[in-house]
Amino acid sequence: MTRRMSERRTSIIGAFLVALGPVSMALYTPAMPELVRAFSSSEAAIKMTLSLYFAGFAFAQLVSGTLSDVIGRRRTTLIFMTIYLAGSLMAAFAPSVAVLLAGRLVQGIGASVGMTVARAIVRDQFTGLQAARIMNMIGMMLAIGPAVSPTLGGLALGLFGWQSIFFLMVGFALMACVCVQFFMAETATPDPAKGHLRPILAAYRELLTDTRFVSSTLVIAGAVGALYAQATMLPFVLIGTVGLTPTEFGVGMLMQSGFFFSGTVTVRLLMRRFTPQALVPVGLCFIALGSVALAYTMHALEPSFLAVMAPVGVYAFGIAFVMPYMMTAAMAPFPHIAGTASAMMGFIQMGAGLLGGALAAVVGVPVLALGTIIPSFGLLCVFSYLWYRRTVRLTPLAAPVDGTQPLPEAAE
Repeated sequence: MTRRMSERRTSIIGAFLVALGPVSMALYTPAMPELVRAFSSSEAAIKMTLSLYFAGFAFAQLVSGTLSDVIGRRRTTLIFMTIYLAGSLMAAFAPSVAVLLAGRLVQGIGASVGMTVARAIVRDQFTGLQAARIMNMIGMMLAIGPAVSPTLGGLALGLFGWQSIFFLMVGFALMACVCVQFFMAETATPDPAKGHLRPILAAYRELLTDTRFVSSTLVIAGAVGALYAQATMLPFVLIGTVGLTPTEFGVGMLMQSGFFFSGTVTVRLLMRRFTPQALVPVGLCFIALGSVALAYTMHALEPSFLAVMAPVGVYAFGIAFVMPYMMTAAMAPFPHIAGTASAMMGFIQMGAGLLGGALAAVVGVPVLALGTIIPSFGLLCVFSYLWYRRTVRLTPLAAPVDGTQPLPEAAE
């Protein structure tokens, strides 16, 4: 039986589920150089813990999203949160790098449900400007978690050692289970028929042949994928090259999240006068500016905290303008397969981050990788939006007084 949750409850639950994946990554990054020493391992092996987390997160979304259409959002979320809990315990008690790698892979698989289910419960209940407002609120809350996480991770590392970081993740898993069990309503009607191979393949074919979905998802991949990709580079640039301590690195990452949070607040205020689509080109200008600045500072200047984080902050500010409309637009035409559409969007988004991390490992020099790969993501974002504009006919840019105007993609 399906039920409708309020906009506020949907926003809070969606934000918590979405934030779980990035928080699990951001909380962990200050410990990466320490783990090299703790396990007497190589930098490449510790970087692989992030790559495996990304891989599990990206590919498992294809399962968790479809499963949420088949057995329901709540049951799927509880199953995957149990998997995330198991991975956190494996990592916390890891006696070797091999077990740590396995734990991070299992963590990524479990955390994948957050992205897929959060977007699906929004699409199940809301469309148009109301959905965009929720996506913006999710983005606002999402900024808080990753902003605090590196600081919290750096402090926990300094006070209690690297294991304490994974015990924090155990606590997050338990909180998520309680939240879903007692506060999240089932918003979809489970349909076992969608779990058969033919409907699954038909759903993915429908998504991948729809230019609206592909172009809008690539915009998101270029924007948000850059955040995940640079997470594999920033610890080694700021700690290894610039010379920050893990705690300083955690505090310094507040700059990126602060810019993103400021962007979400600005967008929420601007949506009173403009539609979400009108704000996308503004965000793309910030993303382009951040990309050009980062390419210049990393190739032409001596690396410093401001040379790295100022362009990264401008890029993050622009992402806040892009996310609400593009995520809503990508999901709008597919209410019948909302979980699968969210899964494919998340897979492409995380896959972009995984690809960026892999390319950084191939480049080998973190400063050079950061100044080349992240600006390339900015270009992908801009050109994908130009493709999207050619695909759809956009509505006027002034926001309606009652805030009920649907997005153009919601109507067939």
